[in-house]
Amino acid sequence: MESSARGMRALWVSLAVLGATTLVQAAVVALSGSVALLGDTLHNAADALTAVPLGIAFLLGRRPPNRRYTYGYGRAEDLAGVVIVVTIAASSIAAAYAAIGRLLEPREVSHLGAVAAAALVGFAGNELVARHRIRVGREIGSAALVADGLHARTDGFTSLAVLAGAGGAALGWTWADPAVGLLITVAILMVLRQAAREVYRRLMDAVDPALVDRAEATLRGTPGVLGLGQVRLRWIGHRLRAECEVVVDPAATVVEAHRVAAEAEHNLIHAIPRLTAAIVHADPLPHDGVDHHAVLDGHRHDQPPADIDGHRHDQPPADIVRHRAG
Repeated sequence: MESSARGMRALWVSLAVLGATTLVQAAVVALSGSVALLGDTLHNAADALTAVPLGIAFLLGRRPPNRRYTYGYGRAEDLAGVVIVVTIAASSIAAAYAAIGRLLEPREVSHLGAVAAAALVGFAGNELVARHRIRVGREIGSAALVADGLHARTDGFTSLAVLAGAGGAALGWTWADPAVGLLITVAILMVLRQAAREVYRRLMDAVDPALVDRAEATLRGTPGVLGLGQVRLRWIGHRLRAECEVVVDPAATVVEAHRVAAEAEHNLIHAIPRLTAAIVHADPLPHDGVDHHAVLDGHRHDQPPADIDGHRHDQPPADIVRHRAG
């Protein structure tokens, strides 16, 4: 709830700042006819509007799990990320269309001082929003908010490019303004690639391998854990969940195995940022040639590498414990 509230506050700040920036630039576009500034204005407007799907996603993410959505609604943020990517693509198409049209039919740009001032306003507004979104997004673990912040940061630098177009126009180069508009389109496409990669990775349940390394080290450091099976992490919105398999002494009682698993989960929650829950499966160390999971042969096909004596660890949980943070 608190992380979603912080995300909402970041969106409101972004919407207010970029909305004001867009209005100022739109007024100057109407006055000057600068196609480079038009491209920058369109991009800023698109960036401001991305607050809408993200805001809806944060509100949905507050809903508790139910019998249909058993993991909750955190994935709404990933869908919002897709909408953001589409919005960035649309703004790049609009900017390219306007720039190419002006190259084919050159037109003089007027009020160059106002255009330069509007470019500086665009840079300042975008950089402010970018820093705020990226910082909050990383703190709460929202890939969509970070992607939106990166988008805003590039918008700021493209705003500075409008200054170059205004300078060229002042020298009488009619092609300078639309040429800068095309450069802005290229910059938008670069942001599109970066944002699309981040959203794609989140949709595909990708995590930073360093997090997996930390989880494995934490599990191995838990007293009673003799080895590891499969360790999985996944994002659900801006929260992490884990599914882990640990090897314990086959002579341990159910209570002892439960204690080891509970301690392992407790250690994970404290070691992995934004990890809210984990499922830990306690698996007995193979001995005397006994296969404790023979009944599952032929049912599972995602066998991970063995960690101890070639033993398989692709079984469903037999000893599941839950530990809730806080």
